[in-house]
Amino acid sequence: MNVSDLLSYCMDKPGAEQSVHSDWKATQIKVDDVLFALVHEVDGRPAVALKATPALADLLREAHTDVRPSDHLNKSHWSTVLLDGTLKDSQIYYLVDASLQKALDTRGAH
Repeated sequence: MNVSDLLSYCMDKPGAEQSVHSDWKATQIKVDDVLFALVHEVDGRPAVALKATPALADLLREAHTDVRPSDHLNKSHWSTVLLDGTLKDSQIYYLVDASLQKALDTRGAH
């Protein structure tokens, strides 16, 4: 998967807004000001940080070397997925959708 395809998929979500986090050199994708995807580079490789339940995050990290705890974010919930790694596009899209759902759930809790 490439960054352009990922950003298009994220921005197709209702209410999605894109901004740049200059300190982290990352593109933030939010819904109602709640982050659900953070697109950036890790060691020169394209990546996206996505939110999941701690159990799913642990499973992903154990099963895939291309999934690791995210820098700058709560490591029990946020995982960084390398886009040029072994995960299939369909798996990445699923994780984006799951992250968006977590953001919507968080929004509803306020």
